[in-house]
Amino acid sequence: MTGAFLAGLAAGYGVAVPVGAIAVLIMGLSARTSFRVGAAAALGVATADGVYAAVATLGGAAVAGMVAPIAGPLRLVAAAVLLALAVRGAWQALRPRPVSGPAGRRRGLESPARAFAGLLALTMLNPATMVYFAALVLAGNDGAGTGPAVAVAFVAGAFLASASWQLLVAGGGTVVGRALTGPRGRRVTGLVSSAIIAALAVAVLLTA
Repeated sequence: MTGAFLAGLAAGYGVAVPVGAIAVLIMGLSARTSFRVGAAAALGVATADGVYAAVATLGGAAVAGMVAPIAGPLRLVAAAVLLALAVRGAWQALRPRPVSGPAGRRRGLESPARAFAGLLALTMLNPATMVYFAALVLAGNDGAGTGPAVAVAFVAGAFLASASWQLLVAGGGTVVGRALTGPRGRRVTGLVSSAIIAALAVAVLLTA
């Protein structure tokens, strides 16, 4: 079980560490709102990674075969969602912020519950994550086939690795947000984040 857990940790960091649209989105949310919102988004991503690791561990080759025919459409959906988030983020960065009282509502992804659900859904649209974990399972890196306890250990390792990295990203966004206090700093952060997300969405479209 220890080997399976360590393999899960390695697999989780392998899929989480490369900086992409998700990391930029988490950092942007933390910078514009709070660490609480960024942490919720981070846990949404980690939950999706854990689900994919579990499905891949249980399904193996069958999972990869099921995903392959719809990988292209899923990438298109993911790119469309990313572009929509980029446009919304830029619009929110440019528009004047209304003065709200203590009961002011947070819209879009700017609340913990919505950030968690939104990032969970967006990460689940990435078929490459499932294929990645399925390939590791097929390679025998998690000790697949030796029992449910080993599978649980592998999934737990993958989840904890992803969660720890994404929370680190959220913390970095919070530091940026505190360093760039004021309307101008948040406007620049929002625009830069939106531009990067849009560029990554275009890259997804080009590879779809």
